[in-house]
Amino acid sequence: MAKKPKNAISPLRSEDYPEWYQQVIRAADLAETSPVRGCMVIKPWGYAIWENIQKVLDKRFKETGHKNAYFPLFIPTSFIQKESEHVEGFAKECAVVTHSRLEADENGKLVPAGELEEPLIVRPTSETIIGEMFSKWVQSYRDLPLLINQWANVVRWEMRTRLFLRTSEFLWQEGHTAHETKEEAIEETEKMLAVYKEFAEEYMAMPVLTGEKTEGERFPGANITYCIEAFMQDGKALQAGTSHFLGQNFAKSCDIKFQSEEGKEEHAWTTSWGVSTRLVGGMIMTHSDDDGLVLPPRLAPAHVVILPVIPKEINRAAVIDYCKQLKADLEAQHYEGESVRVELDERDLRGGEKMWSWIKQGIPVYMEVGPRDIENNAVFLGTRDKSPKERQNLSKEDAISSISEILDGIQKNLFHRARTLRDDHTFEFETAKEIYKFFDKEKSSNGFTKAGFVSTYWAGTLETENNLKSRHKVTVRCIPLNQNNKEGVCPFTGVKTKTKAIIGKSY
Repeated sequence: MAKKPKNAISPLRSEDYPEWYQQVIRAADLAETSPVRGCMVIKPWGYAIWENIQKVLDKRFKETGHKNAYFPLFIPTSFIQKESEHVEGFAKECAVVTHSRLEADENGKLVPAGELEEPLIVRPTSETIIGEMFSKWVQSYRDLPLLINQWANVVRWEMRTRLFLRTSEFLWQEGHTAHETKEEAIEETEKMLAVYKEFAEEYMAMPVLTGEKTEGERFPGANITYCIEAFMQDGKALQAGTSHFLGQNFAKSCDIKFQSEEGKEEHAWTTSWGVSTRLVGGMIMTHSDDDGLVLPPRLAPAHVVILPVIPKEINRAAVIDYCKQLKADLEAQHYEGESVRVELDERDLRGGEKMWSWIKQGIPVYMEVGPRDIENNAVFLGTRDKSPKERQNLSKEDAISSISEILDGIQKNLFHRARTLRDDHTFEFETAKEIYKFFDKEKSSNGFTKAGFVSTYWAGTLETENNLKSRHKVTVRCIPLNQNNKEGVCPFTGVKTKTKAIIGKSY
């Protein structure tokens, strides 16, 4: 059996979780920092994960009636200024273009020239520019609903960055819709939240809570912000997606009006919703371990890797031919409606080195094939959700015929494992003092999961939220949907309420 490297990933999760996260990305060759501060280069294996995320979501968006479009990267400052809450929420994160060209000075150094009449904002989000276009496209109730999605990059000038989780530039999709009635717009907002939840749980194997954001966490300019909140292995929450009911706020500032069926002029009701490459970061922190990246099969760039093991005295061609046939037979099988994705690694490396490189990349299934396996018409198979010590010999026929079942088992196991960790680290307390003490905990029994979620009654104000954030470094993650309607007392205000909230530290 291949010997495990002394430190597959160093440091371990229990030693330094933030650095462990960075090292998982490096070992899996997902991305690296770029020469531009706060930005990242997404490498092929990492981008393939994003492409699979994009493919699944794009199909789901189109099934719900949305069409893709593209809008400008640059937004006039005056457009952002139209919506006061919006500009206040994003002002500190805006990258601003003030000049149109470069010219050489007397020393030959390139300097900005051609100052623009109006500075342009590199889009932090597109509500205002899309609202401007919607105002031209919407004239009558017959033009509604208008259901648009955009796949794009955005820029938010972050002070502290971390690959995939928070970068100055990132990739995302942003849906923007306009509706005739308030009820239709709210229905749209809730529908897209359900799409995100379904995707996170069924494809990412990442259990999420769905709920409404409090006033202090609401999207700038929105009436209601819904979210999906995921639980990371270190006990922190990750806001993995949001869906906003914007009311008529942007319609009024962008002049999106239509003539109703009764002949009256009315403002449209709008929504926006989005997820980003942050999902990749969430997937890493939900599933990965001290051996490296762990990928749910439904989103993995490849499902299976075949690793030829060829001693020097053995005929290389015979082993490779066996592996090529195995690859073809596996690719003829189907998983989730598509052909099984198979890699054949013919690199001239020692078997152990080759196997561990794929384990670190999170490949769901790895099959080693050597001369003895060929003699027995077999493979030596391991799965990424289990220890390499649990590899097993399977006949070639069984490995091929059961591959879809094996992949499905990995997918389900990852989801169950993540949900169990979250549930085991979700607690209820009756007093604020107990809650504060809980979040001061350093570590729990597994050595790296700090604190977790607190489910508690909530009747707090914006002042209460600000106090939690500034003094205790925790936030109200969401007001979960589908409350049980039992009454209790808010530990922060002493007010009786039937509303419960999830509180936690977050990324």
